[in-house]
Amino acid sequence: MDRVNIIHDLLDWIETHLDQPLLLDNVAAKSGYSKWHLQRMFRSTTGHALGSYIRERRLSQAAQALRSTPRPILDIALQYHFDSQPSFSRAFKKQFGKTPAVYRRTTRWDVAEVRPQPIAPLNGHRHESPGVHLWYAGKSVDGVCTSWMGLR
Repeated sequence: MDRVNIIHDLLDWIETHLDQPLLLDNVAAKSGYSKWHLQRMFRSTTGHALGSYIRERRLSQAAQALRSTPRPILDIALQYHFDSQPSFSRAFKKQFGKTPAVYRRTTRWDVAEVRPQPIAPLNGHRHESPGVHLWYAGKSVDGVCTSWMGLR
């Protein structure tokens, strides 16, 4: 299996396990590579650090939960494996520019806010697979479009 397919399968697996503990050792075991090699391979293939990607996806899922459920912010933070509400709020504000409470109260909601940041095409001298591009595959959950990173 080539590197792109390995990362693609790993992205699918990560997406279905966002609300479960995703320690780097567990993700590496799933991939069959050492955690050091996996992190280098993930970054060289996607342009993102593996841990950052997982955190951004968890925050995107948490943002959807904030808008679509009345659950307490702490419950949502714990569901997506943040240690505390303050650490969740700091990470959330860094990604979305507002605290979870303000985000929840905002009357206008742009679904594009919960998508991971666009990634440049995977080509050039750094990559072994020229012409590989990242894409977003949308899923609909209760009428809300969700997105996740994939490879093609």
